[in-house]
Amino acid sequence: MTAMKTFEDVQVWLPGAIRPADTVIDGYRRLGLWHDEHLLTHLERHRRQRPDATALLGFHAEGPADVVSWSRYAAEVERYASALRALGVGPGQVVAVQMPNRWETAALMLAVMHTGAILAPLVTALRGRELEKMLVQLRATVVVTVGEWAGFDHASSLAGMADRLPHLRHRVVLGSKSADEFDFDAHFRNTDWTADFPAPLADSAADPDNVAVVLFTSGTTGEPKAVLHTANTLLAGAAPVVNEDKLGAGDVSYNPHNLTHIFGITTGLAFPLLSGGSAVLLDTWSPARAAQIIRDTRVTVFSGAAIFLEAVFRVADDLSSLRMVCCGAAPVPPKLVREIHAKLGVPLRAGWGMTEVPLGTFTRSDDPADHATISDGRPAASLELDLRVEGTISRENPARLFVRGAALCIALVGRDTGTVHVLAEHDGGWFDTGDLVLPDGHGGIRLAGRAADRIGGILMVPVLDVEAELMRHPAVADVAVVGYEDEHGHDAPCAVVVPAGEPPTLAGLRAYLDGVGMTEFYQPTRLELMPVLPRNLSGKVLKRELREGLRG
Repeated sequence: MTAMKTFEDVQVWLPGAIRPADTVIDGYRRLGLWHDEHLLTHLERHRRQRPDATALLGFHAEGPADVVSWSRYAAEVERYASALRALGVGPGQVVAVQMPNRWETAALMLAVMHTGAILAPLVTALRGRELEKMLVQLRATVVVTVGEWAGFDHASSLAGMADRLPHLRHRVVLGSKSADEFDFDAHFRNTDWTADFPAPLADSAADPDNVAVVLFTSGTTGEPKAVLHTANTLLAGAAPVVNEDKLGAGDVSYNPHNLTHIFGITTGLAFPLLSGGSAVLLDTWSPARAAQIIRDTRVTVFSGAAIFLEAVFRVADDLSSLRMVCCGAAPVPPKLVREIHAKLGVPLRAGWGMTEVPLGTFTRSDDPADHATISDGRPAASLELDLRVEGTISRENPARLFVRGAALCIALVGRDTGTVHVLAEHDGGWFDTGDLVLPDGHGGIRLAGRAADRIGGILMVPVLDVEAELMRHPAVADVAVVGYEDEHGHDAPCAVVVPAGEPPTLAGLRAYLDGVGMTEFYQPTRLELMPVLPRNLSGKVLKRELREGLRG
């Protein structure tokens, strides 16, 4: 790949400015891991072959589903692409999309790629502080967002930062109430731009080896990173599961995670496009509603973090249609593994992945029923693993996990510094995941911990960011944020604080973080007070000691 020094170099975004070297492309094509086809190629194929078959089922909190056929799906992508071109979007542009799980979101995301622009999907949980930093670095020219959602006014938040986003030209809001922004329905759904800005899929500007999607990590081991994926790296991450489990036109997939998250992109966009099956989208999370939809639509593939699976299985009365249940956020609670097998007669499938590499490892259908209690799976053909350790691997001395392969993103960009790291140019293409693992004895791995105290499941808490903000609180003299197991058995953030005078309260700290616009998910849910933080000779906080103390 072409070496680049700063994000400004990347932002040229000319065709071929950042893409794998021809030798890399040819090598993965010879192995059958990369192809000339884009996600959009699959969309057009399904429109030709199965125009009336269902592609998407879009549900709201109440009411019937919006049933979208493959023919309509493709037509809406073309219509949305024309509307984007009417806003000046094309190759060289970045379009940020922060929308809930609606079928229109899926069509819009593909439409951005269709124009040759780069899609920057952003989860709706992000608030102003983090969002602004991302948009500044992206230099996004168009932002599409929702108005008020889950008690937060995204439109007002975006409007408040607009003057500080010099590259932003257009704001498009679902349910707009302002004259200085475009209304989503008026611009994308109710206005036909196809005559003036035609965008047939057959003439797509999308290249499967150019950057297609930019996703952000939470920066748990340092500065948050922009992760650059191509259509080929995304498809290489999804294809192994589709092929291994023979997902086809009769399969219906449901994943409650944000469609704008790597997990949602893989299961909500890539799975149906590769298999010809359909995807269920529920815009407002409700375990009871999800259970009802799984029953009524005969969902066959249900994937999600343990917290979502547990919630649905607690309230569901009929999950007999499920033939595959996947837990995509380690660690998987052993109790959940056993309960799902007892209720459904199918094994819970565990998997490991991250923003940089979707679905890196996964357990197989022919593994023992309780295999997910001891393993996070074997790698697919699209990924190699390297377990690095000084001495002998053991539970007390786990290995650090490195990966490389066709499903790995092509580059990382620092959110704040703009430093670009092209993965193929370092360490033979090996990427340090930051995860500690043990061999599972069957060719796979079992996660053993985080090398730098990563906290969370599907979404990770940006520890350094949270600590930096808490240090600005007048009642905090010193602080460390570490993970602990909450009452539900999930990884959650705890603030260990050295007070500066009158000790702060958890409610006070959370109110302070609310006031600076920090995403609620990132905020600590537990507070511990200490007279001094334990540190090593170089001044680093001994977080392992703190974590051990929280378990005591």
